[in-house]
Amino acid sequence: MIKLPTLFLLLLSIGFLFSSEPALSHSHTENGPSAAEIFGNANYPAMSYGGYRGISRDDAPSVDELAEDMQILSAMGIKVLRTYNTSQFPMAERLLQAIRQLKDTDPEFEMYVMLGAWIEARNSWSNNVDHTQGNVKNNTTEINKAVELANQYPDIVKAIAVGNEAMVQWATNYFVFPKTILKWVNHLQVLKKEERLSRDVWITSSDNYESWGGKGEQYHTKDLVALIKAVDFVSAHTYPFHDSYYNQDYWGVLPHEEQLPRPEMMAGTMKRAVEYAQSQYQGVVDYLDSLDIKKPIHIGETGWASMDNISYGASGSKAADEYKAKLFYEFMREWTDAAGISLFYFEGFDEQWKHASNPEGSENHFGFVRLNNEAKYALWELFDEGRFDGLTRGGKPLVKSYGGDEAALLKDVLNPPFKSTMPVRKITTVNDALITGKPVNAGTYLLTHSNMKPSADNDMTYPSAILKLQPWEGTVGIEMSPEGVVSILTREGAPWGWGAGFELQAKTGENLSQFTSGHLHLTIRGDSNVSFALGYQSGRWEDGNQVNNFVQFGPNTPYLVGSQWRDYKIPMAELDKGGNLGNVGNILSILGTTRDPDKTIYIRDIYFTQD
Repeated sequence: MIKLPTLFLLLLSIGFLFSSEPALSHSHTENGPSAAEIFGNANYPAMSYGGYRGISRDDAPSVDELAEDMQILSAMGIKVLRTYNTSQFPMAERLLQAIRQLKDTDPEFEMYVMLGAWIEARNSWSNNVDHTQGNVKNNTTEINKAVELANQYPDIVKAIAVGNEAMVQWATNYFVFPKTILKWVNHLQVLKKEERLSRDVWITSSDNYESWGGKGEQYHTKDLVALIKAVDFVSAHTYPFHDSYYNQDYWGVLPHEEQLPRPEMMAGTMKRAVEYAQSQYQGVVDYLDSLDIKKPIHIGETGWASMDNISYGASGSKAADEYKAKLFYEFMREWTDAAGISLFYFEGFDEQWKHASNPEGSENHFGFVRLNNEAKYALWELFDEGRFDGLTRGGKPLVKSYGGDEAALLKDVLNPPFKSTMPVRKITTVNDALITGKPVNAGTYLLTHSNMKPSADNDMTYPSAILKLQPWEGTVGIEMSPEGVVSILTREGAPWGWGAGFELQAKTGENLSQFTSGHLHLTIRGDSNVSFALGYQSGRWEDGNQVNNFVQFGPNTPYLVGSQWRDYKIPMAELDKGGNLGNVGNILSILGTTRDPDKTIYIRDIYFTQD
C-alpha cells in the first residue's frame, strides 16, 4: 500500500512531467537570466551554430577558434546559440569552454546555449534502419553528456534540445518516432524534479514543423501529444528556401509585380517567403490549439542560402543569393521580434562539410560569414558601424563580400521567376467527384495527354487529387510544359541514385484495383545510355508498406529510350511486384539506382487503362 505522502509525491511527479506549462523562473540568479527570461525576448537574439571550418566534423575547431567566432557573433548582437551534438564531436564542450573563458575575461560578455543532443534510430545510416527503436548507445551517451555539460556550465546552458529533425520522416537515414524522443524528454524532466539538473533548464526537441503536427495527419499520434505536453516549449523548423524548389506555391513574382522596380519586386517575393514561414508556424499553433495545450512555440531553425549550383540557383528556383538572404533575415527578425518568438537563425558561418563533394551546393552557404572571412551583404551595415573592428577569424580580419561593391553584388542577384512563366510541377487537372480511396471505375485513368480529355460519355477520369511532381532528395530536376510534356534532368544524385514521382496529394493512395488486368501507357524519349526503372509505387514509405512496381527501361531491355518518341503499353501484370493497387501513392515513379548525372528523359501522354 502507498502511504499518503508517497502517493502525493508520485502524483506531483506525474503532474510535473505532463504539465502543459513549463516551470517558470523569472528572476536572475547567480547563473544569470533564466530560460523563461531569454526565450521570446527580442533582447536575446538567437542563432544556430556549427563553426566547423574543414571538410569533416572530425576536424573540430579549437577553443581559441571558437572564441573568435563568439566575439564575432556577439558583435552581431547574438546572445543565444543552438548546437547539435554533445558527445559525437568535441565542439560543444569546447564551445562552452570558450564562452567561459570570454566571460572570465569580461564579466559583461553574454552568450547562452541551447545544447543539442543528437538522437537517431537503431542501425542509422545503413540499409537496415529500425525507425521504431533508438540507437541506445549513441542516444544515452548524447543525453548523459548534455546533462553533464548543463550542470558544469549552469550560467551558459539554458536549454537542451533532444534531437535535431529526428522525427521528420524524410530524414530517412535516422529518424525516430516521437516515443523515442518522449523517453528522453521525460528522463530529463525527472532529473530536473530530482534536482540532478537545474529546473531552469528548459527541455525541447528541435524539429520540422510537420513533426510538431503542423501538417499531415500521419504525425498526429498519441505519442506526439504526450511529447508536446512533456516539453517546456516547442522548437519548430521552417524552410521557405527549400520550398522555393519543392513547393513553389508561394514563390515567384506575381503578374501585377512584373513591371515593378527590381528591389520592390524582390521585396514582395521575400515577404511572401516570410508569410509562408508564418503559415507553417501557424500550423503548429493550430495543432496545439486543437489539443487545448498552451505551450511556448519558438523557431529552432530557418535560413536562406547565398549560393547554389543545383536546385536553388540559376538553373533552379533562382532563390540563392546574398541579396535575398539579407531580406529574408531582416523580415524574419522583424516578425519574430514583434511576436515574442525566439528565432534560431541558421547560421553564423558557412560550413563546407555539409556537402563536401559539391563546394557550391546550398548546404555549404547558409552562413553570414564565408570561409574566406567575407562578411555577406546582411552584415555590411554592421561592418560600416565598426562592429567587427579588431576581430579576426583564423587570425585574419573580416572583409566585406564583393569588396563592398554593391553594384557588383547586384549583378549576381537572380531575379525570382515570374509566376506567369514558371515551370509547372503539379498536375492540377482533377476529378472532384472521384473520392480518393474508392475504386476508380472509369476505363481510362488519365494523368496527362495532348489529345485525350475526360467527358461525360468517354469513360475517362482525371485523378482524385493533385499530383505533385516530386524530385527525390534533389536528385533530379522535374517539370511539365504547358503541352503536358514532363522533363526529367538527372543530377549528381544521392548514394542510392536518383528519382522522382507523381505523388498523389491525399491522405491515402488512389484505388486502381480495377486496373489489375490493364496497362500503363506512355510516350517517352531521351538519352539512350541511361538505365532506370519506371512504374507505380503502392502504399507509402512513411507507413512502411511502399512497394516499387516497376519495369526496367534502357539498354538491353524491351523498353528502349532514344532521341525519337516511342509509345509503350506496359501490362500491369508485368509491373506488379506484390503491391496493393488499391492504394497507389505515387501514380508514376522513375528510379535510377546509380549516379548518372546530366541525362534527360521526356515523358508525355501518360494514362492507365483497364483493358
